[in-house]
Amino acid sequence: MRILVLNSGSSSLKYKLFDTKRGVALLSGHVDAIGLPRCNVTFTAGANKQTTTCAVKDHLAAVKLALQSLLDFTVIARLADIDAVGHRVVHGGEYYTGPTRVTKRVLATIKRLAEFAPLHNPPEIAGIKACMRALPSVPQVIVCDTAFHQTIPDHAFLYGIPYGLYKKYRIRKYGFHGTSHKYVAREAARMLGKEKSHEIITCHLGNGSSICAVKDGRSVDTSMGFSPLDGLIMGTRSGELDPEVVLYLIKKKHMDPDELSGYLNKQSGLKGISNLSSDVRDLKEAAAKGNAHARLALDMLAYRIAQYVGSYMTIMHGLDAIVFTAGIGENEPDIRRKVCGYLAFAGLTLDPAKNRRNERVITRPGSRIKALVIPTNEELEIAKETEGLLRERRQGRKKR
Repeated sequence: MRILVLNSGSSSLKYKLFDTKRGVALLSGHVDAIGLPRCNVTFTAGANKQTTTCAVKDHLAAVKLALQSLLDFTVIARLADIDAVGHRVVHGGEYYTGPTRVTKRVLATIKRLAEFAPLHNPPEIAGIKACMRALPSVPQVIVCDTAFHQTIPDHAFLYGIPYGLYKKYRIRKYGFHGTSHKYVAREAARMLGKEKSHEIITCHLGNGSSICAVKDGRSVDTSMGFSPLDGLIMGTRSGELDPEVVLYLIKKKHMDPDELSGYLNKQSGLKGISNLSSDVRDLKEAAAKGNAHARLALDMLAYRIAQYVGSYMTIMHGLDAIVFTAGIGENEPDIRRKVCGYLAFAGLTLDPAKNRRNERVITRPGSRIKALVIPTNEELEIAKETEGLLRERRQGRKKR
């Protein structure tokens, strides 16, 4: 099948057209700064890459541009060659546990859930609607970041607040990066030869980071909670925080909710600790020159990762492998070395040379716990899940 995957941001559109039979992207594109004079458009098809600047008014115009690029690069002969469109949706709440065909009711639900993801769900809805207008006869499917974590049990997803608040406002842990965690966990299980029975911890480490405990292919806990602010210290996000700190800041700094949200989401984390940068590469360079705050920020990141890994080992009664993925996880040997150092007591033996080379397996032969570096591919996972849903529906119709 040929599946178009869309990731719509507030002012951007990323997309890839996949040939799912071969598991390859035929073309990828990125429309940045939609609605602004400086809008940049980048197309990549094999070795052919083009970047241009043009006026793109809204998401409908961006989708039309994306579809035209598929024709211009001749990766398809006509738009009818697209079998389906898979859309990344950040927040699906408790409603969607897998890929879901878009209907008016589904759109209304995603819109209602926008209060939980105000920066993500609205532009994703705009992208879906634009595709529905541009490709009215093509199936539209959503794959939610929260879906993979719907297997987390209630004793893990509930908070220690009155139960009525969950019933009325659905306040609970939802978790995010689910598509990435699902993809790399499955790849890890395949590499280990343990597709059916395994305990794997996946570390999606980027500007936004989360950790997931995966037992036998199912998410049983994850570090992000009600929002993507929870869990690990991140580029500009505080991560887990004593609630009393929030109340104290309100009193001392006289912040309103929007100001405080901006403070914790955009001025905290590695940037806040280092007072320098949210980028690990900048912090490594500064730490090498003796910047104590940059070194502290990096040490805090590794410590928090190891802290979550240790707790998840406990709830799963063991660990076969730890997986590092996303920008930091795939490219920062020093962070991996520090994290793995905390796990030496449990039988993880790092191979320093393999780690420096970013090899897929970075532990020595005989290491009781494997450490793996697996590049994430959320778009391919969305394409595969979209394809799987369509095949199930077709098979169901044949049986009837």
